[in-house]
Amino acid sequence: MEFSDVVRRRRMVRRYDPGRPVPLEVVERCLANAVRAPSAGFSQGWDFLVLSEGDERESFWSATTDTAAPRDSWLSGIRDAPVLILCLSDKDAYLDRYAEPDKGWTDRDEARWPVPYWDVDTGMASLLILLTAVDEGLGGLFFGVPPAHHDAVRTAFGIPAGRGIVGVVSIGHALPGPKSPSLRRPRRSGRDVAHWGRFGRQRPTG
Repeated sequence: MEFSDVVRRRRMVRRYDPGRPVPLEVVERCLANAVRAPSAGFSQGWDFLVLSEGDERESFWSATTDTAAPRDSWLSGIRDAPVLILCLSDKDAYLDRYAEPDKGWTDRDEARWPVPYWDVDTGMASLLILLTAVDEGLGGLFFGVPPAHHDAVRTAFGIPAGRGIVGVVSIGHALPGPKSPSLRRPRRSGRDVAHWGRFGRQRPTG
């Protein structure tokens, strides 16, 4: 399949077939592609926590949701995903890397960073997981963990305090379901978002 076809087919899937597991070899291919993502200074400050067993996934949902509250349609569908991959960023890996002699930021000052590249790079790696899942004929979704639940997730899975929880990728065989109401919004085209030479200038013609 051409890369452009994979991109066009990619959509966020919120309902999964609980009776169809994802082979671990497929998960490993997703992760092998994830680590091909770019990273500042080749810091590679990311980790991926794979939850592929039922008790592991149940521990995640127990840590991130109110078990006494009624499930909404989103949660009911996503809880059936057979694989969850927590995408974790490691800020210290970047601060340490850029304190090395070839970079020279020995003060490890976060203020030198225009944006938190440890989170940006982990996000790009997450996208490669999603695209690989689509290429394998699966569905996927990237979603966040509410900050109030981060400590509970760290405790449940022994995640070091220095790791940031950037988000979670769910993977599985997609089931038909209602489309997100957000999809009623038109997609901005490449022409809509492109600025040529100066902000607000369209592509030269001719």
